[in-house]
Order: sequence, then structure tokens, then C-alpha cells
Amino acid sequence: MKQYYIYILTNFRNTVLYTGITNNLIRRVYEHKQKSVAGFTQKYNIDKLVYFEVFQDPENAIKREKTIKNLLRRKKIELIKSKNPNFKDLYQAIL
Repeated sequence: MKQYYIYILTNFRNTVLYTGITNNLIRRVYEHKQKSVAGFTQKYNIDKLVYFEVFQDPENAIKREKTIKNLLRRKKIELIKSKNPNFKDLYQAIL
């Protein structure tokens, strides 16, 4: 069964947040870490996985991503802290 992931990345100093969606979280975070995709995350050095959720249904994943993207920064930080209070990089945990 296919899985879909919404995820939040930040930079080393936890100052910039990026929300994304993928069907392969390990590959996608690796791409961010390798700076292999030009754009916002490359420009702001955003490669630290601090939050993710897993979905079976792509429509629910897309809805959730849009919801999170529309949250105030303060609410996104609360969401991250609810599961990852120290903003630890979760990449090693998903490998």
C-alpha cells in the first residue's frame, strides 16, 4: 500500500520553516540535504526534518499539507513541539 507524507523542514538555526508533501520521505529529505533541487529550500539551507505525518490517502495528505501551510508560524511551531520539542533532526530515525 502506498503511503504519503507531509513534512516540515527547517534550517540549522530553526528560523525558516518549509512544508512539503511526498510519497517517499527518505528520498525527498535526502534530496533536500543534498541540495539537489533548486529553489526555496536550497536558497535558505533548509534540510532538517523536524515533523512528519503519514497518510494512506493522497487527498487527505494534500488537504493536511494545505492546512499546515495556512497555519500561523506560531501554530506550526506548536505542532512541531507537540511531537519534537527539541527540534531534533528526525532523518536518522526514518532511515
